[in-house]
Amino acid sequence: MSRWKYPFILLGGIGISNIGAWVYLIALNLILLNKTGSPLAIAILYILGPVATICTNAWAGSLIDRVNTRRLMMGLDIFRAMSITLIPTLPSTIYIYVLVFFINMASAIFQPTSMVYMTKLIPEVDRQRFNALRSFINSCGSLIGPAVAGMLFWLGTPYTAIYINALALFFSAFIIRMLPNVDTIQQQSDRQKLMWNLIKNDFLVVVSFSKNDIFITKIYLLFSGITIFMTAIDSLEAAFAKGALLLSDTHYGFLLSVFGTGIIIASIINAAFSKQLGVKLLIGLGTLFTSIGYLVFYSASGFISAGFAVFLIGFAVTFANTGYLTFYQNHVPVTMMGRFGSIFSVIEAVCIVVLTMLIGLAAELIEIRPVGLIASGAFLVLGLLALKAVVGAKRREYFKNETVNRKGEGLSGM
Repeated sequence: MSRWKYPFILLGGIGISNIGAWVYLIALNLILLNKTGSPLAIAILYILGPVATICTNAWAGSLIDRVNTRRLMMGLDIFRAMSITLIPTLPSTIYIYVLVFFINMASAIFQPTSMVYMTKLIPEVDRQRFNALRSFINSCGSLIGPAVAGMLFWLGTPYTAIYINALALFFSAFIIRMLPNVDTIQQQSDRQKLMWNLIKNDFLVVVSFSKNDIFITKIYLLFSGITIFMTAIDSLEAAFAKGALLLSDTHYGFLLSVFGTGIIIASIINAAFSKQLGVKLLIGLGTLFTSIGYLVFYSASGFISAGFAVFLIGFAVTFANTGYLTFYQNHVPVTMMGRFGSIFSVIEAVCIVVLTMLIGLAAELIEIRPVGLIASGAFLVLGLLALKAVVGAKRREYFKNETVNRKGEGLSGM
């Protein structure tokens, strides 16, 4: 248990931050809706995230790989907390958008920074189990967060929830401070001015690595493909459930709970049997069955069939995410992980914006069900490509370590 002391502290911080993020998102939605009464205002809010990623992550990786990651995470949490406390004081919507954009920029930097820190903190033999536990914590947050937000709205106003979220981020920074420093003295002293030539050279380093190890790049792009397709297809989910399936608000809420339940059950199985479940199996079958779940959902005729579909999606995508993250941490050098993840996240964000707009426009011009089925069919092709990529005989060397780890580490390793 001693080697899991700091990972458990980190998981606690992730859980608090995740619950706070849900409270913040729901409260911000209500604040903007109360101010404007316009669904378009909410849509703009959701676009700000990918746009902030595009503006930030082209250069953020160069920063992340050259600074103390623990201190950067603390600074970003404190910056977000202080910025969030200003939201209730802003006089108009445009100021809220500007401030939220900067908060999203900080969040875009925080995500790859935390990935680098976690990779350095968690030993390779424990990463699959840690990623499974992380999925479990995040799924619990997706269930607890809205409930906490509802309770805060009942006790006060959306602004009360905003202040609580700021406190959660301050507490998250305090928890990060309790964690060890994982960066070497050489890494901390390797600080250069963030000039254009440095960013350009870092970009060429990532391109060179991607060309030299095409299989790792292919797997990461497949991982990004899951995020892109799920984000774009999910933009139709509420409209399909309410418009095509004629579900009430209550039944739609139950549907989201079923999705969260699928994630929780899969996370528990993954954590309990992390030494028996191979990364290859998680990536291939996880991606394939996630896409099948979407096909079933957009073929559904009522609550029962839709419920089965969203449970399958939540269950399968948890295995896929755990597999991809473990593979990524084990095969991308941690010394360039910030640059690698940040640069590819820019491509991912652009694809999310474009595909979401195309799917939304198509659904507006045609009907939601056929558009959802076509998009899910394209996702199925991605799932088949993922399965083919990981089962190829020539790629066994990328999965040798997991076999050794499962033989050398029993379940008592935790």
